[in-house]
Amino acid sequence: MPNTHQRAPSREPTPYPQLNAVLAHLVAEARRLLADNFIGAYLQGSFAVGDADPYSDCDVIVVTRRDLAAAEIAPIQAMHAQIHEWPDNPWRNQLEGSYAPAAILKRWSPTPRDPPGEARDLGWTDPGMSGAPAHAYPFWYLDHGSREFVRSEHDNTQVVRWVLREKGVVLAGPDPRRLIDPVAPEALRAEVRQTLELCASLGLEPMHLAAWQTFWVGLFCRMLHTLATGRVASKPAALGWAEASLDPAWSGLIGRAKALRKGMPEAALPADPDEVRATRAFAAYALEWAEHWSKSREQAAQRLALARAGQPRFDARMRGGMSRSTYTPLPFKPDGRGRRG
Repeated sequence: MPNTHQRAPSREPTPYPQLNAVLAHLVAEARRLLADNFIGAYLQGSFAVGDADPYSDCDVIVVTRRDLAAAEIAPIQAMHAQIHEWPDNPWRNQLEGSYAPAAILKRWSPTPRDPPGEARDLGWTDPGMSGAPAHAYPFWYLDHGSREFVRSEHDNTQVVRWVLREKGVVLAGPDPRRLIDPVAPEALRAEVRQTLELCASLGLEPMHLAAWQTFWVGLFCRMLHTLATGRVASKPAALGWAEASLDPAWSGLIGRAKALRKGMPEAALPADPDEVRATRAFAAYALEWAEHWSKSREQAAQRLALARAGQPRFDARMRGGMSRSTYTPLPFKPDGRGRRG
């Protein structure tokens, strides 16, 4: 039976009155400046999945009928710069997000790759994605704490589409289910595998503060949770799943990441070198876990296909595979010196 629930715009989209004032101003000004190009505005990220706190980024997606024209970019950027100057409002520089054309947001695709008249060469690197190369259409993106918009694929992802469609908070405009096609679990999983590998290739940087070190632990836990479930969960839910589901050797590292939140004095301290080494080892473990998990699913699919075709049962061990019950995690030591986490 189809889900007929409709999400209406909320006058109090978050528990924080000062943030609600910022969002109300943003929506009113975006409507005024974009006129008929404005379709809607939405919260995704932590305020959508349910783990936001007073130190969270506020992830906003503004949906437009067409990409921003040159004449629209300057006044929109000026509006966001003005918000940065609001006195006595801690949320003035906590906004992050994109202005996304509806046709591109509807479903992920590598085509069109570039905006009209803005072809990116092979040397282009994404300023919102730690220098990643071009893959798909870049939105106009405002990074957390920034005053300047840049072209970035940061929010042109299956994960953002899933969160926005399934959990997004409506600030203005239609229910996001009317704007975004369903995102299949396998599409989420495929993207997460690519993101795992991208994070590893970029070296898990920055890592100089405790807040960044725990961010990477939480990110890898969330990606493994999505692989396992085909859904996107809040950070606390994913960390809880990881503590219960992954090798217990990592429970200490995961537990410490779960306990440290932005805004705590400890988060601004330099990252402990042992924790940095453990985090890098955990990332390597996560890649191995993901590889084994994918192979296990492929083998299960092969067995199911053979069973449906009336063929003898496929035994993974005959092909050098390994069942979930016999898998032994990689022998990484969480602190690099033999202690358990």
